Amino acid sequence: MDIMDIFAVPQPETRIPAPYVIAEAGVNHEGSMEIARRLIDEAAAGGADAIKFQTYKAASLASKDSPAYWDTSKEPTRSQYELFKKHDSFWKNEFEALKKHCDAAGIAFMSTPFDVESAHFLNDLMEVFKISSSDITNKPFIRILCDFGKPIILSTGAAHLHEIAEAVEWIEAKGNKLALLHCVLNYPTADENAALGMIPALKRHFPGHVIGYSDHTLPKDMHILETAVLLGARVLEKHFTHDKTLPGNDHYHAMDKDDLRRFRTRLAATLASVGNMEVRALPEEEPARLHARRSLVTARAVPAGQPLTPADLTWKRPAHGISPRDYDSVLGLRARRDLPEDTVLTWADLDRA
Repeated sequence: MDIMDIFAVPQPETRIPAPYVIAEAGVNHEGSMEIARRLIDEAAAGGADAIKFQTYKAASLASKDSPAYWDTSKEPTRSQYELFKKHDSFWKNEFEALKKHCDAAGIAFMSTPFDVESAHFLNDLMEVFKISSSDITNKPFIRILCDFGKPIILSTGAAHLHEIAEAVEWIEAKGNKLALLHCVLNYPTADENAALGMIPALKRHFPGHVIGYSDHTLPKDMHILETAVLLGARVLEKHFTHDKTLPGNDHYHAMDKDDLRRFRTRLAATLASVGNMEVRALPEEEPARLHARRSLVTARAVPAGQPLTPADLTWKRPAHGISPRDYDSVLGLRARRDLPEDTVLTWADLDRA
């Protein structure tokens, strides 16, 4: 699937479409190009449509005393600056090389810029810009990214409705196409706190925009992502790793290629069971229509020429004769021949009075 497809003029949905899946590698490459290439290859093998990295320099992203907001039993680093400093070695040359590797692997390249400089060189490598939840109130930065004229994917973690609406207004004023990703900024997010009801709520509040979901729950059986799709998420983003046992902030709650494959397989079966969103009788039900429905049947013997009365009629299976829906039309018609009791009536048995 091409990322631009999700921004096409929406048509009335007759089926729930398969989502566009973004494997959020973030900085799980740990500063290694070898691992970054492996992440690309494994995301492609798992069935992701895109892999996304993060592009920043710690000094321009966080002050040195910025506190941690993650589970420090999993990632013991106590300062955002210290954590970001561990992973900010990749810059223009590295991301250009990773873009080429993505092209060769058949997966779209993405990276979230966290500063203006990285936005400029990433613009040449991507079709869309992804804006982090952390920048949803960053009006000047949002405007700068919009000025590149590309679609925007904006995560809405930790935001109230009025803050989301404000950011949407800024983007709409620039005329960019927009996808909003429901997100909970809690690492990891407990299943009961996934708040997936916000997906249909976002669809209701912002009907002109694409709605998706950025997930931070533990992968387990991936049912949270499946539910998100059923609720209307057309873009999915989830952290991705090559090894969930590694220490660090974004490994333990990430999915790997096997999780992604299982999700794709299970989702395909679920969507097949949902089928078309239209009301109709299925071809597989034709035997039931013919044999389980009823026909008008004589409740007693009716001599030829006698008009039918309510006392002459009942209704029984199968539906091989006149449907009970025609009950009113049958009353008063004359028997064309002697009709024994329990005759399944057909129109050939009757004459108009």
